[in-house]
Amino acid sequence: MKTENCKAYELLRKEELKGIKSTGYLLKHKKSGARVLLVENDDNNKVFSIGFRTPPSDSTGVPHIMEHSVLCGSRNFPAKDPFVELVKGSLNTFLNAMTYPDKTVYPVASCNEKDFQNLMHVYMDAVLYPNIYQHEEIFRQEGWSYKLDSKEDKLSYNGVVYNEMKGAFSSPEGVLDRVVLNTLFPDTSYANESGGDPEFIPDLTYEQFLDFHRTYYHPSNSYIYLYGDMDMEEKLNWLDQEYLSRYDAADVDSEIRLQKPFEEMVEKEIPYSIASEEPEEENTYLSYNKVIGTSLDKELYLAFQILDYALLSAPGAPLKKALTDAGIGKDIIGSYDNGIYQPVFSVIAKNADPEQKTAFVDTIETVLKNIVKNGMDKKALEAGINYHEFRYREADFGGYPKGLMYGLQMMDSWLYDGNEPFMHIEALDTFEFLKNQVGGRYFEELIQTYLLNNTHGAVVVVKPEKGRTARMDRELDQKLQAYKDSLSEEEKEALVKRTKDLEEYQSAPDKEEDIQKIPVLKVSDISREIEPIRNEEMKLGNIPAVFHDIDTNGIGYVEVMFDLSGIPEEKLPYVGILQSVLGIIDTENYEYGELFNEINMHTGGIGTSLELYNDVTHIREKEFKATFEIKAKALYSQMPVAFSMMGEILTASKLNDTARIREILAMLKSRLMMKFQSSGHTTAALRALSYASPSAKLKDMTNGIEFYQTVAEIEEHFEEKKEALSQELQNLAGQIFRADNMMISYTAEREGLEGLAKLTEELAAKLPEGEKEETACVIHCQKRNEGFKTASKVQYVARTGNFIDHGASYTGALQILKVILSYDYLWQNIRVKGGAYGCMSNFNRIGEGYMVSYRDPNLRRTMDVYEGVVEYLENFTVSDRDMNKYIIGTISNLDQPMTPAAKGDRSMNLYMNHVSEEMIRKERAEVLDAKQEDIRALAAVVKAMLSAEQICVIGGEDKIEENKEMFDCVTRF
Repeated sequence: MKTENCKAYELLRKEELKGIKSTGYLLKHKKSGARVLLVENDDNNKVFSIGFRTPPSDSTGVPHIMEHSVLCGSRNFPAKDPFVELVKGSLNTFLNAMTYPDKTVYPVASCNEKDFQNLMHVYMDAVLYPNIYQHEEIFRQEGWSYKLDSKEDKLSYNGVVYNEMKGAFSSPEGVLDRVVLNTLFPDTSYANESGGDPEFIPDLTYEQFLDFHRTYYHPSNSYIYLYGDMDMEEKLNWLDQEYLSRYDAADVDSEIRLQKPFEEMVEKEIPYSIASEEPEEENTYLSYNKVIGTSLDKELYLAFQILDYALLSAPGAPLKKALTDAGIGKDIIGSYDNGIYQPVFSVIAKNADPEQKTAFVDTIETVLKNIVKNGMDKKALEAGINYHEFRYREADFGGYPKGLMYGLQMMDSWLYDGNEPFMHIEALDTFEFLKNQVGGRYFEELIQTYLLNNTHGAVVVVKPEKGRTARMDRELDQKLQAYKDSLSEEEKEALVKRTKDLEEYQSAPDKEEDIQKIPVLKVSDISREIEPIRNEEMKLGNIPAVFHDIDTNGIGYVEVMFDLSGIPEEKLPYVGILQSVLGIIDTENYEYGELFNEINMHTGGIGTSLELYNDVTHIREKEFKATFEIKAKALYSQMPVAFSMMGEILTASKLNDTARIREILAMLKSRLMMKFQSSGHTTAALRALSYASPSAKLKDMTNGIEFYQTVAEIEEHFEEKKEALSQELQNLAGQIFRADNMMISYTAEREGLEGLAKLTEELAAKLPEGEKEETACVIHCQKRNEGFKTASKVQYVARTGNFIDHGASYTGALQILKVILSYDYLWQNIRVKGGAYGCMSNFNRIGEGYMVSYRDPNLRRTMDVYEGVVEYLENFTVSDRDMNKYIIGTISNLDQPMTPAAKGDRSMNLYMNHVSEEMIRKERAEVLDAKQEDIRALAAVVKAMLSAEQICVIGGEDKIEENKEMFDCVTRF
């Protein structure tokens, strides 16, 4: 790029970023003062973001409400929800916005140049010229408002952010995270909740909301980021001409201030809600937290990630082991949060008791003193460094574009020092520095300085309180009733009118000319070609294998798969326990901590999973294959270590170590509950599907609610069950891990195959012999329609069914229906009007369909919305432009860029599910060629799904009790 061609900008710095194979440019827009960062490379998945420093001055959640609101229409794009219009009709690979404790970021990504430019345009207009000044309804919809349908009705609060944060504050982990931050930084903006505390959100006025935008959403307070393969000069000149040149530099005081260190550690205790039937015993969270310098120390920033691994996060790490051995809590977790100005290192004991607080602190400090005195485990440090460096080099962020993740990481320094954006992203030299410190006392001195001698810390205890949610709800009802009673009849009528006015605003269709202003691609811009399937059947020795020839930059991804077809139904939960135990229990040659370090010193990691593959050629018979899989990734040269370690895990694990199994079960129970609280929508949908789907039932039995119930039952009665459990696990291992029951999936370049046959044969030779089970497992399903009561203030409401079972057929157009429902009908009725944070739907090739809401204040109303889908589809009529958008949005979902590992996984999934290229081409054509009548025809599919009448709700105990006639069974986890 020639920066001299961008005369509106001053080049402050240029740097070769060798670690990510890019060139970085730091610029400043001369007229507006906007900060600009460019990362130029050959990545076609382009990223743009604009962020603002947004320190909150209170806990009304104004940064979060603003993040939602600016995306609800702007000067050039006045439609009420251009964000959703873009989701429906864009080829984006990422489109969202995020509120952090000190910043708000608006990132987009796309591989299509025209689409990328459209996204930039809409987002720049949204943040700088939002319609919040013209429409107070946006604030009332996204933030909070009074809801009064008639003068006789009960007065309540509603609002998307209000309901989202009610859900967030229902989680003990969420409460703990917030209290730790607020306690450690009482004199800075971190003392406030940027997301919003539901108790204080209704204190925010519309004028305060607008003032926040006037103050912070100015280019002088902005951080603009461009990444990837594009004409950077063109983008910079466009930004200048269309937006930045219209602003003069302003003095915006958004500095994130340092907290003065404490003279001594502080203690804080706070309650959280549990359901009335939950025990208070062993339900407390203890946390030990220290502030670690600032995020502008690049060695410290990375060194404490290594220490987090070596001290706490790795199985068998000394802090985790000492606390577990002392019986303090059932699950020991920790974190190192370096995404704020003053990073925080935390040790957390879950499912503890309050009286263990002193022992908790003493145990941590005793272990740390012993480590300083006797030295760190060098292997643990080397493993931690290799673990993080492997991930840095691999740059596999799952479904997220790596340019997005790089941009967010650069903010960890750029936000606090405008001249240092590349500090943490150019990390190879820092890794080398840390490797050179392993033999000395560097890490021990960090422990002494920042953990033992450091008085800037806090012990935070989060205690359970039964009935807290109900009590707070009563207090809120009384407060609102008192307020309503204080109003005159005219004022009540005014509130009723405001409620109706908001509903009318939400229901009113956008003007056609406003919709037309949102840019959209054409279906003709979309390729009809599919991503190639790379499956090559072969034998590695005598073992069947499928090879996926993909450029992986010298990394091999291997999956060793064992068929579970012969495992009886009643044994399947124990397979889930076996999967959870392997890899974190002692083996014949290693203690489990040593095993984990040995793996991470030489590879990119080894893990186990249970996978399900549904045979799409035998849908009506509901045929599927379940597998136990052990997966490894390593450089080709380290594949012998990977296979050796997999063999150790499969054949030498001490499954008679009941003491360790008990620890794992306690940890597993805790983490399953944490998953249910944060992902209640997927949990509820899976449970409801399991009423009629054998494959969903198997998944629920090994990773869902039934699995949790099995684990909880065994853990509660462990002493009388331990010997039988140990024997069961040993029997299952012998039955499953056999050479004749094994196959391999391998993703690499062809050169990565060298030596693999020998390694596979050596692994197979270690496995016991056995007889293949000829009888396939039969899984029995039973419809239950359950309501699971929690202490939450919101619900996860799922409605599911198999439409093929009820007479309908699968078509590619159902992929479009997901977009239409999730971003139109369900979005409008459940999120916009109902105030839920989210809503989703899905329909798959084997006939399983679901609709589900996320952090939803409603229950029965949401069920009524689901029932209305059929009528909505029967009358489905949209413009050709809208139909075009739905198709493009669907293709965007189907064509997400994939990492090499993901490409291999996709190919293997298609192979195991018996999905051919012809099927995928046919489905893609059904999407691209879909007409409105094809969507109307899907009313029959949804009607068939709904006729199954399968429901599951996870939510507040009062709301479920109010509607208990809807359920066959009301219970708690």
